[in-house]
Amino acid sequence: MNIAVLSGKGGTGKTFVSVNLAEVANNSTYVDCDVEEPNGHLFFKPNNVTEKSVYVDIPQVDNDKCIGCKKCVEFCKFNALAYTDKVLVFEDVCHSCGGCSLICPTNAISEKKEEVGVVKKGISNNVNVVSGIMNVGQASGVSIIKESLKYTDNNNYNIIDCPPGSACVVMDSIKDADYCILVAEPTIFGSHNLKMVYDLVKLFNKAHGVVLNKYTNKDNPTEEFCNENNINILEKIYFDREIGNLNSDGQIISKLNDNYKAMFLSLLEKVAKEVEHEEITNP
Repeated sequence: MNIAVLSGKGGTGKTFVSVNLAEVANNSTYVDCDVEEPNGHLFFKPNNVTEKSVYVDIPQVDNDKCIGCKKCVEFCKFNALAYTDKVLVFEDVCHSCGGCSLICPTNAISEKKEEVGVVKKGISNNVNVVSGIMNVGQASGVSIIKESLKYTDNNNYNIIDCPPGSACVVMDSIKDADYCILVAEPTIFGSHNLKMVYDLVKLFNKAHGVVLNKYTNKDNPTEEFCNENNINILEKIYFDREIGNLNSDGQIISKLNDNYKAMFLSLLEKVAKEVEHEEITNP
C-alpha cells in the first residue's frame, strides 16, 4: 500500500508524520521524495547504506549536421531550445523527453548523460529507508523521485514523504499513491496551503484525509476549511513541546512514547480501512 504524505508548505510536520507511520508499520519502506532537503534519514539513521547516481539525457547539437530547419525548436514545448545562428540548448529547462533528437531530419541532435542526484538506500530495524538527493543547482528533481519510487514494495506499507507544495515533483510523488494524507497547521496560512494540496489530490482523484498538526483548542481556520469541504479529519495532533524537543534531537517519538505509538498505529489503521473501502466502492 502506497501512502503519500503531503503539505502545502514546509514545516507543517509532514516528515514527522511520515517517519512515525513508517516506524509503527511492520516491515515498511520510507521513501523521502523531498529531494531538495531530505531529512528523514536523520531520524532513522540507516545502516548498510548504498548509493546510486541518477542521470538524465540532455540534447547536444552537432552544428556541422544542423541545417537550421528549426523543427526541434518548434517541437519543444518547454522552450529548452532556441535558434540564432545555431541551435542553443537551455539545459535547466530541458525535460529530457528525447523528442528533439527524434524529430531532427539530419540526426544532428544526440544526447549526453548528466548526473542530477543520487538515491541512497539503507535499513533501520524493520524500515527500508530510501532518500532521493538532488545535486545543488539542478532545476528539477522529477527523475530522482521516479528512481526513488522504484524501491517501493507492493507487499508492505510504503510511506512516501512528498516535497512541500503542489508542483510537478509532488505530482510525480503521488501518482501511484493509494491514499494521500494532507498535513496542515492550525493557522490562516495553514488553511491556504492545505487548499493547494487538497485541489491537487482532487485533480488526481486520490482518496485523502487530513492530519491537523500542532492542534490547539483555539480558533482553527484549517479545521473550518475541512468542515466546510467535508474533508475527513483523520487525526488531531495536539501542540506538544515534547514533540519539538525530540524532533530537534532526531528522535522518533513513537519509539519512545506509547501514547504516540498507539496514535500512529490508529492513524495507519484508519488509512488502511479507507483504502479498503475505496477499493470496494470503486473497484
